Amino acid sequence: MTVFLVETYVIKPEKQADFPAFVKKFLAWKKKRTELFKEAKSFKMFAQMFGGNMGGYVEMFEFENLADLEKFFSRVMQDKEFMKAISPEFATFVVPATDSMNIWNSVT
Repeated sequence: MTVFLVETYVIKPEKQADFPAFVKKFLAWKKKRTELFKEAKSFKMFAQMFGGNMGGYVEMFEFENLADLEKFFSRVMQDKEFMKAISPEFATFVVPATDSMNIWNSVT
């Protein structure tokens, strides 16, 4: 059963111009730390273009099953660079109370 970790959030209006540089930093860290992401089958990131919340983003990680997602999540949350640099910096961009993380499963 394929499962997806789906995170949605809105970037503060005053931080929107700076967010692409942070995304590049995150993707460089992700590329450097491939062992943390070995269970992830895919990763997609989407930016709101029309309607909805201006500055809205969606990130989707795909996993083979819930156990693989749990392994991934556990490793990332124990990574010192993620916890001390990436995660706190990300929090400075996000409008409070808009960050939502959900787990979805495939029905087809």
